Order: sequence, then structure tokens, then C-alpha cells
Amino acid sequence: MAEDGPARERTRRPGGRTARVRRRILEAAAELIARDGIGGLRYDQVAELAEVNKTSVYRNWPDRNALIADALATFAADVAPLHDSGDIDADLVDFLEALAAATASPQGRALLTVVASAREDPELRAVVDEVFERRLSTLDDRLKLAIERGELPPVETSFVAEMLAGPVQLFVTRGARAFTRADAARVTGVVLAGIRAT
Repeated sequence: MAEDGPARERTRRPGGRTARVRRRILEAAAELIARDGIGGLRYDQVAELAEVNKTSVYRNWPDRNALIADALATFAADVAPLHDSGDIDADLVDFLEALAAATASPQGRALLTVVASAREDPELRAVVDEVFERRLSTLDDRLKLAIERGELPPVETSFVAEMLAGPVQLFVTRGARAFTRADAARVTGVVLAGIRAT
């Protein structure tokens, strides 16, 4: 029994090969969704792109929607870090620039593909809502902190988060040109000026 405990601990430890395999599968799934849409997502292609056995994909995600949800949710969790430098304007410019780069990535394009497909599918709609909620939660927290510090007047933070993030998605979906740091500064300046004026 004494030997069984440490062995069990080793197999359950976070990280390691299992975590790397799962990460590769999720990244491959997001890339394929971006390329082929949800309808084109096939487990054998996910396995081939992730360089794993197909049974690894089925074992971890027997449900296809769960695989889609996890691929996009994992992306949303670390899509764009929001730092606290003490300067809300600068922090938001950094965040919007990182958000634009992430939205233009294969995972970001996959999310936009799912958004377009989710209108008729309640399960996918729930996935999309969860991903966007995660994406904006750190922004919402940072805005609340700025209000507490007196950097911003009291305002509905969820609305401000949408006002800041909305132009990023518009730029990326239109694809006319890249969203630049200057664009991030302009969006931040206009939105915060409006908040401070009211």
C-alpha cells in the first residue's frame, strides 16, 4: 500500500505529459475549427495535427461539443493578460493590442467561426457566451479597480468592457488591415474620454 500512494500521486500530478497532450489536442481543434468550421471538425484530423493517437482525443473528449467548448475556453482564459501598472489608460491600450493579436490567431478565428454557427445551436451559444464572459472578466475587474482608485468615475463596467472590445472584433472580422497600437490608443482614448465627461 505504501508504494501505491506515491505511484498514484505521480499519475495525478498537474502538468506533465498528459497536460501537454491535452494542450496540443485543444490547439489542434481550434486551428481546424478556424480553417474548416465546426462542421469540418473531425477527430482523426485533430489527432493527426496534434500528433497523438485518435483514442487520446476520444478518451478526453467523447462529446464533440465538449471538445469545441474546451478548445475555445482554454483560449479565452489566457487570451490577453491585463496588467495593473497603476495607469488604466496604458493598461487598456496594452490589453486591446494583445486582444487584437489573439483574435486574429487561429484560435481567435475559430471563436468567430463558432459565433457565426451558434445562432441555431443552444449548446454552442452557451459555449460562446462562456468564452466571451471569461474574456471580459479580467477587463471588468480592472475597470472596477480603476473606479475604486478614482481613475474613472462610477460606471457600468460590463458596458465599458464591451465598448472597448467591440472595435477590436470589428477590425479583425473585416480584415481590411491589422489593428495597431495606435488604434488601441485611439479606442481607449475615445471611450475613457466619454466616460470621464459624463
